[in-house]
Amino acid sequence: MEQNLNEVKASIEAILFAVGDCVELEKIAFAIEHDVETTKRILKVMMDEYEQEHRGIMLIELDGSYQLCTKKQYFDTLIKIVNAPKKNVLTDVLLETLAIIAYKQPITKAEIEAVRGVKSDHAVNKLVEYKLVQEVGRLEALGRPILFGTTDEFLRSFGVSGVDDLPLIHPAQVEEFKQEAMQELDFV
Repeated sequence: MEQNLNEVKASIEAILFAVGDCVELEKIAFAIEHDVETTKRILKVMMDEYEQEHRGIMLIELDGSYQLCTKKQYFDTLIKIVNAPKKNVLTDVLLETLAIIAYKQPITKAEIEAVRGVKSDHAVNKLVEYKLVQEVGRLEALGRPILFGTTDEFLRSFGVSGVDDLPLIHPAQVEEFKQEAMQELDFV
């Protein structure tokens, strides 16, 4: 059985390495010919092994999908070989727009603009370019506007496994934000 488990883990590792991106739990289970729960337990064992051993990679879960990635502590070593990746700068406008999308997804540009009070084409386009936001469908309404939602890259970048893990905003904070917005409107 131990040899069989090692072969299964090696198969999963090969899949994740070859794909290089997130792979859904169900697809991994299908590929290794095990049920979803058994596959999830095997992946948990693998995650623990990667965490405990002195290895340069780790196995992460992102919203029901799994991916191999480099451990953060080896970034300085890795960067000596690979050209420095372009660091996308998230301005206050982009962060505000991203927060609206993250908490209200799926959402249209018109709905984003209603919350922000200004046009949001540039902000949404930049977030799509940075691969933090993507088209997730179309609204069943006149003109069939595009619905936007966050991506796996968003989850990776902000260190959450799913949108359910986003911090909750306390109702008192929401009221405080409303008061600040009203004060700003009075100054305009």
